[in-house]
Amino acid sequence: MADELQFDRVVTQPGPVPSPAQAAVTCRACQNRIETEYYDVNGQVVCRRCRDAAEFAAETPRGIGPVIVAALCGLGAGIVGAVIYFAVIAIAHIEIGIVAILIGYMVGYTVRKGASGRGGLRFQVLAVGLTYLSVALAYAPLAIKGSRDADRTAKTGTMSTTSDAPSSRTVAGNDAVPRTEPTEVRRVIGLGMLLLFLVALPMLVIFGSLPSGLISAVIIFVGLRQAWKMTGAPFVQILGPYRVGAAPASTSA
Repeated sequence: MADELQFDRVVTQPGPVPSPAQAAVTCRACQNRIETEYYDVNGQVVCRRCRDAAEFAAETPRGIGPVIVAALCGLGAGIVGAVIYFAVIAIAHIEIGIVAILIGYMVGYTVRKGASGRGGLRFQVLAVGLTYLSVALAYAPLAIKGSRDADRTAKTGTMSTTSDAPSSRTVAGNDAVPRTEPTEVRRVIGLGMLLLFLVALPMLVIFGSLPSGLISAVIIFVGLRQAWKMTGAPFVQILGPYRVGAAPASTSA
């Protein structure tokens, strides 16, 4: 036979090449099969639904509602952290500054939870402010107690000198009426002074205990930075859409 079958060699031929429409990729987020078009999110192939979710997560929440919820959540965590910090100082009689880092983490975590897992500049400022006030609140009971003790000592020392002094209540035979400010005004002034005292308290502790206060300053800064980082908006770079099976076009970031 002219054409006999040969089995001593094998000749391979390429099979049919699938068209681009038959190709598919897998979304790295939801693991679903993508057969039409995909997106590039921070170097990862994702579907349109996951791309929308990533874009939503990177957007800072608008309106006052999310800020109020985040502030309440962060305030609760800050109060708990301040109680822990004060307990360590009062019970152990030592200042463990690392608790300030714990407060920064607690406040940052709860503020982000209150913002539905998102972040942004307004939430970063909120978290840093709450962390600072929480650290100040932890020092406040000790500072108030020390101020009362000092005031008591001062009053005890001056009682003997004022007991023999002539009474100032009578002037020209008439009782002198002391001048008093309205109760509401005094309350507002007292509240303002208390807030200023709380704001200045961490600085007073740091400068009042130099040079060891520098360590406390660094630790408090680390706690504030922790809260700032945890409430920032994530960086998301979205490219596309690209057709499945086609090479992505070169795009500049």
